Amino acid sequence: MGGQDNPQANAIHANPTEGRATMMQQMDLIFALAAFCVVTLFTPGPNNIMLMTSGLNFGMRRSIPHMTGVSLGFALMVTGVGLGLGTMFQAWPVLYPVLKYGGAGYLVFLAWKIAFSGPMETTNDARGRPMTFLQAVAFQWINPKAWVMAVGVTSAFAAVAPFPFNILLMAAFYGVLGFASASTWIGFGYGLQRIIRNPRSVHIFNGVMAVLLVASLYPIFADGWQ
Repeated sequence: MGGQDNPQANAIHANPTEGRATMMQQMDLIFALAAFCVVTLFTPGPNNIMLMTSGLNFGMRRSIPHMTGVSLGFALMVTGVGLGLGTMFQAWPVLYPVLKYGGAGYLVFLAWKIAFSGPMETTNDARGRPMTFLQAVAFQWINPKAWVMAVGVTSAFAAVAPFPFNILLMAAFYGVLGFASASTWIGFGYGLQRIIRNPRSVHIFNGVMAVLLVASLYPIFADGWQ
């Protein structure tokens, strides 16, 4: 009776070579998932451009809530999409263009705020405050690139582990590596404080970052224009 309880385990014991091959394939998927997370997290995008801008304008310490919100917020988003939230787009296809263009519009608004914000020493109003934790978490849900990443990873790496552990593994990868990516981009901006000192230079930098923030939308919309 015991030998019939778990046919898959019996098959692996009967053919250890096949079992090792399956384990190797599993490890390959995990390494591929890690590489996918690194590439999508560390390459320029709306989150990273805004994090670098925050690092320059507000420093490392004041940017910590922004960094934490981006990292944990996107991990939460991956979890939600993986657990079935992504099926909303199949049930109501109109939601995707609404989120796509609505998120793009909000990014343009943020770019405008960045372009006209000043250095932290000279700006004391709401425009000069770093993004809060909750704002950063909420931003992930209207970030077009975040939706592409979340749907892409949950679709491409569903076989990395049995459900729901595959989703938890993806969220864990994005949560841990997200902190590394966010702190790196904030560090880039913070390091620029030594180079970009006067208010005029800060304004120019913020303007360039605003343009790049808008330009980061191009890959998201390129397919729709072809």
